[in-house]
Amino acid sequence: MSFPFRHVLVTGGAGFIGSHLVERLLRDGCRVEVLDDLSTGSAGNLETVESHEGFRLTVASVLDEQAVAVAVDRADAVFHLAAAVGVRLIVENPVRTIETNVTGTETVLRHAGKKGKPVLVASTSEVYGKQNNVPFGEEDDVVLGASRRPRWAYACSKLMDEFLALAHFRENKLPVIVARLFNTVGPRQTGTYGMVIPRFVSQALRGEPLTVYGDGSQTRTFCHVADAVEALAGLMSTADAYGRVFNVGGDGEVSILEVARQVIAAAQSSSTIEFVPFEKAYNEEFEDMQRRVPCLRKIENAIGYRPRHDLRKVIEDVIAWERDRA
Repeated sequence: MSFPFRHVLVTGGAGFIGSHLVERLLRDGCRVEVLDDLSTGSAGNLETVESHEGFRLTVASVLDEQAVAVAVDRADAVFHLAAAVGVRLIVENPVRTIETNVTGTETVLRHAGKKGKPVLVASTSEVYGKQNNVPFGEEDDVVLGASRRPRWAYACSKLMDEFLALAHFRENKLPVIVARLFNTVGPRQTGTYGMVIPRFVSQALRGEPLTVYGDGSQTRTFCHVADAVEALAGLMSTADAYGRVFNVGGDGEVSILEVARQVIAAAQSSSTIEFVPFEKAYNEEFEDMQRRVPCLRKIENAIGYRPRHDLRKVIEDVIAWERDRA
């Protein structure tokens, strides 16, 4: 699908997903500006594009009013991916999580709204909370835990991002799209902030025990980053998507214990599996989502999206990237 905008801003574009999206847009002939403070992203993620004539990197936070105003003004459309990410960061830095997510999104939307620039806001499957009616549909109720549990600060902050985006659509006619990303994985993702497959792969390649939190029965559906960025570009290219919320994910529900076993097999590792209680991995107040499975009917109907990469391919690509990096 040809992308209709020529000059695009990607906030958080030095992050894992953002950097892949930047590559995708540049291949389509766009001029792309990245706004990123490099707090969780890395300039190294953009090495493949740093010499591209259509690429610009602005090192600044989405909390920087002036930087956001200038970058939004230069763009025809905005992918807002900048956010506090990762379970460990969220648990250890809840203030940073809330302020970055809510205030950053409010800043981007306000400046985009001044000139009607289309915005895709990246949200998360975390907003479904403790909902257990799987697969999760975009119109389903959300069920969040108690406010004293920091885990839910992230879900709540991203849900507020969605409310803000849809309020701008209704009240100000700003073209916005909300994309709820489900466990996106691939090359360049690290396990630093709690991402499970990169963490398992690093442990397996070092021959260390794979640490499975809880009993490993919790399930997820993983999405290859290549599928995710195609979905994001496809949504932004579709005017009928404005004002709507879409799940973006893979298919095939799998337990975390089974993921660990598949990583060990794919890496041909001698690693064993070690079970670690959640309260030891994080803290006594931590709660996890038992299942996380997207319904993809809405996005399939809107843009014809279906994931092309399965879990085996996800794991293979992460292993290959980790080996190349080592």
